[in-house]
Amino acid sequence: MSKQATAVTHRLVSSPAGRIHLVEQGAGPLVLLVHGFPESWYSWRHQLPVLAAAGYRAAAIDVRGYGRSSKPGDTEAYRMLELVEDNAAVVHALGEQSAVIVGHDWGSAIAANSALVRPDVFRAVGMLSVPYAPRGGPRPSKVFAQLGGNEEFYVSYFQEPGRAEAEIEPDVRGWLAGFYAALSADTMPAPNAPGPHFVSRGGRLRDRFPTGRLPIWLSENDLDVYTGEFERTGMSGALNRYRNMDRDWEDLADFDGAPITQPSLFIGGGLDASTTWMDDAIKAYPTTLPALVSSHILDGCGHWLQQERPAEINRLLTDWLASLPA
Repeated sequence: MSKQATAVTHRLVSSPAGRIHLVEQGAGPLVLLVHGFPESWYSWRHQLPVLAAAGYRAAAIDVRGYGRSSKPGDTEAYRMLELVEDNAAVVHALGEQSAVIVGHDWGSAIAANSALVRPDVFRAVGMLSVPYAPRGGPRPSKVFAQLGGNEEFYVSYFQEPGRAEAEIEPDVRGWLAGFYAALSADTMPAPNAPGPHFVSRGGRLRDRFPTGRLPIWLSENDLDVYTGEFERTGMSGALNRYRNMDRDWEDLADFDGAPITQPSLFIGGGLDASTTWMDDAIKAYPTTLPALVSSHILDGCGHWLQQERPAEINRLLTDWLASLPA
C-alpha cells in the first residue's frame, strides 16, 4: 500500500457554513462520508483506510455544528438545504466535480437530499440506518407530537431549544455512553423494557438508558474522543438539525414524492428502530430508489452500523463502489 493511501490528512475547507473540517485518506474517485447524531468524522474511522486501500479518496466531514466545522449561531442555519450546499462546496474545495456520498443516521438523510437536490455533484448515494423516504405527508412536528401516547417522542423533545442541552451538557460523557448503549445490539434495553426513544412526562431521555458497561464497539478511548468534541462545542449545533425539520418540509416542497435516480445502496440494522419503524419506506424502494443497486438488513445489528460491524460494512461499501460506472 502506498504512503498516499495510508496517510490521514485533516483539512479545513471553505463552505457556506464558514468552514468544514474533514479527514481524508487515499487517492482516486472521491467518496464523501457524512456522520449522524451525536457523532463526528470519527465514526468513519474504520472505513477511511479500507476505502483508501481499495483505490478511493475517502473524506469524512464534521457536519456544520460539530467538531472543528463552523457552528453558526442561528438555528435556521442548520436547515437541510444549507447542509446540502456544504457538501457540494466540500467536493469543489477538494478539486473535484463529482463524488459518491454515503451517510449514516442524520447523515443518511443529508446524503439522500444531497443526491436529490444536487445530482450534478453527487453521482451515487449510500444510506446507512435511516431509509430514504421522500418528502411528503403532514408537517413533521405534527406527526412527532402524535407519537408515544402519554409519552413524548425523542424528536419532539430535541426540538425545543435548550431543553436537551440542559440534560446533556452537565454530563456529556455519561449521556453519550448511555445513548450509544441504548441503540447498540449488545447493550440495548430488552424488547419488553420501556423504549429509549420516548420520554415520560416530566422526565429525561437518559432515564431509560442502560448503565454499567459500554457497547463492545465503543472503547473508553473512543468515548473520550466523542466526549471531548461535544464538551468543547456544546450540543446546540448538533441538536439544531432536529429543530429544522418543519423548515426542511417547507424548503423541499418542490421535491414532494421525488425519487432518487442515481445508483444507490441501503444498509440497515435488524435491531435498529430506524429500520423497523420505516419498513414501509424500504418496501417502497422500487419506486423511490429506482436505481437501487443493493439493500441489506444486518441481522442482530443495532444502529451504529459502521462501528458495530465495520468489516461487513466495509465489504458492502467496497463491493457497491466497484459496481458503479466510472
